[in-house]
Amino acid sequence: MTNGITLREGSPYPLGATWDGSGTNFAIFSAHATKVELCLFDARGRRETARIPLPEFTHEVWHGYLPEVRPGQLYGYRVHGPYDPQNGHRFNPNKLLIDPYALMLQGDIVWHDAVFGYRIGNARADLSFDRRDSAFVMPKCVVVDPAVTWGADIRPHTPWADTIIYEAHVKGMTALNPDTSDRVRGSFAALADPKVIEHLVTLGVTAVELMPTQAFFDDRYLIEKGLTNYWGYNTAAFFAPATRFISPGGGVHEFKLMVRRLHEAGIEVILDVVYNHTAEGNQMGPTLSFRGIDNASYYMLGDDPRYYYDTTGCGNTVNLGHQRVLQMVMDSLRYWVEACHVDGFRFDLASSLGRDRQSFNANAVFLDAVRQDPVLGRVKLIAEPWDTGNEGYQLGNFPPGWAEWNDRYRDSVRSYWKGDEGLLPELSSHLLGSANLFDKRGRRPWASVNFITAHDGFTLADTVAYNEKHNAANQEDNRDGHSHNCSWNCGVEGPTDDPEVLDLRDRMRRAMMATLLMSQGTPMILMGDEVGRTQGGNNNAYCQDNEMNWLKLDDLDPRDADFLAFTRSVIALRKGRDVFHHASFLHNAPEGQQPIRVRWLRPDGELMEQNDWHNPAARTLGMLVRDEPDILMLFNSHFEAVDFTLPAAATDLGWQMLLDSASGEVTPQGSPVRLPTLAVPPRGLLVLEETRP
Repeated sequence: MTNGITLREGSPYPLGATWDGSGTNFAIFSAHATKVELCLFDARGRRETARIPLPEFTHEVWHGYLPEVRPGQLYGYRVHGPYDPQNGHRFNPNKLLIDPYALMLQGDIVWHDAVFGYRIGNARADLSFDRRDSAFVMPKCVVVDPAVTWGADIRPHTPWADTIIYEAHVKGMTALNPDTSDRVRGSFAALADPKVIEHLVTLGVTAVELMPTQAFFDDRYLIEKGLTNYWGYNTAAFFAPATRFISPGGGVHEFKLMVRRLHEAGIEVILDVVYNHTAEGNQMGPTLSFRGIDNASYYMLGDDPRYYYDTTGCGNTVNLGHQRVLQMVMDSLRYWVEACHVDGFRFDLASSLGRDRQSFNANAVFLDAVRQDPVLGRVKLIAEPWDTGNEGYQLGNFPPGWAEWNDRYRDSVRSYWKGDEGLLPELSSHLLGSANLFDKRGRRPWASVNFITAHDGFTLADTVAYNEKHNAANQEDNRDGHSHNCSWNCGVEGPTDDPEVLDLRDRMRRAMMATLLMSQGTPMILMGDEVGRTQGGNNNAYCQDNEMNWLKLDDLDPRDADFLAFTRSVIALRKGRDVFHHASFLHNAPEGQQPIRVRWLRPDGELMEQNDWHNPAARTLGMLVRDEPDILMLFNSHFEAVDFTLPAAATDLGWQMLLDSASGEVTPQGSPVRLPTLAVPPRGLLVLEETRP
């Protein structure tokens, strides 16, 4: 059915639906299809008004031009070809498919057996064939006018060495904001609210790293449990923003307005992106897009092509070794940078993106493509340096230009402050940007993204309140989530009114936050840690779209209000002293200068010796940085205070105190220290500075 629509051959480039001011060009890649039909729908997406075979096939791209089609038109595809799972092909023209290059979706998936290419419950499983039309339960793609007036949008271009990241969730950051209406809360527009931005500015962070904002769906098994895919690591369309984050009537440009407002406040926007797998799962998953367009091209298949080669734990792995699939990912990244002005990306399970199938390769095609790209080479690139496949853990092995999430930093710092023994060698390395991992090929300390908490795991408040995970709300019998939390409940599991326990918990979280912000590398703070956000001990709250995951900034508990003030002060201290965010590793000096010396001290003020490093009971350490001025940091994770003999300062004026994490006092201008021996408080970090005239 064409309803008299005029169809021209159009162009194979660019891919997607491109409106040129007069009409729309449609182009979609499929190497193995025998026919591709463009389906148009009415404004509500309920009635298919036209089904038009694309007339041309050029370089494995099907294309056609419709002069009558304008922005706002809803569409999808039906792709014909062999249904032969045993040879890797799963074409089923009964299934309406999402355009991989769609810039906007309307509606959400309604889970129904019709979205599967095979007959659910059939004895032949995925080898069977389902003939039901899935259009009535599928979201529709939207033709978009990409033009937007950016005005004088200026990217902050914050140097890596000065970057402080705040990992946030669009809805979690805004769902409880009383200054926005119910219809706007949880949206990109709500994240652009002045109160939200003011919190970020006064906190002092320089970038927000937004958890997945590309279009994703709730998994069927979660819907059936009354849960949702809150985190969003289930991408279905790499160019389209998630419709759940767009307010009613907001449209695709709402995301761009959010970026502009954050830029005006000097805050960069980094997107958490998932290019390693898609929402279609394994061979028993639904047919939503890529599987029905060209399964054998878009996915890595196993030795038996009926099954998928999976290094992600999510059922499939995107085949970046295929030139058209690589093109799609590169086009997607450039779109978010050029059209949407984002400042960088954090890549989920990035080891999968650097695979030559069996093993990781720092010169893999995707990593090389990004490195040479004139657009992407100028933005921030952050790898989650692991996946679930063979040789999947690759911390420190990504090429120059990349930063990496450093989970070893997290585990070591958590373990040190809870009192574990034998951690001084690891702690000292992480304080200096984990040079043993990153000081190679000209990489800098900022390559280590240091974090103590992230979306996956305990919050900071829960790290000092729970020994065990409490994930019953996820309805998986507490089996989900990892059990190696390196946490300590300070004597009581969960909530308590005991003032001594609460004081100890406050002391512990101040010590960890101060350590994070006084370390070389790029610090990352989890949304809400600065105000004591708790998930009730749930360390895998991926499916909890409720107050467990939402940020509350009003009516803070006095302890949390104090911790917010402390965190702001420590961030300001970091920004005010170059030594805490030095552009080079501290054992490397700028060209033409003497090496910056780092000296490790025992409590008696003498240099640490080999036996001291290997003494498992040693939990007190001094770090003296010879800089302009000198900085002295004293760490003590014992239960009792430890007397520390201060080294001689470079000037006769001695030392002045900048930070005492135990008391929560931060004095940027310094408070004089007169005694040659200083008591380092239990579970405390002291930062001192050489007094200058």
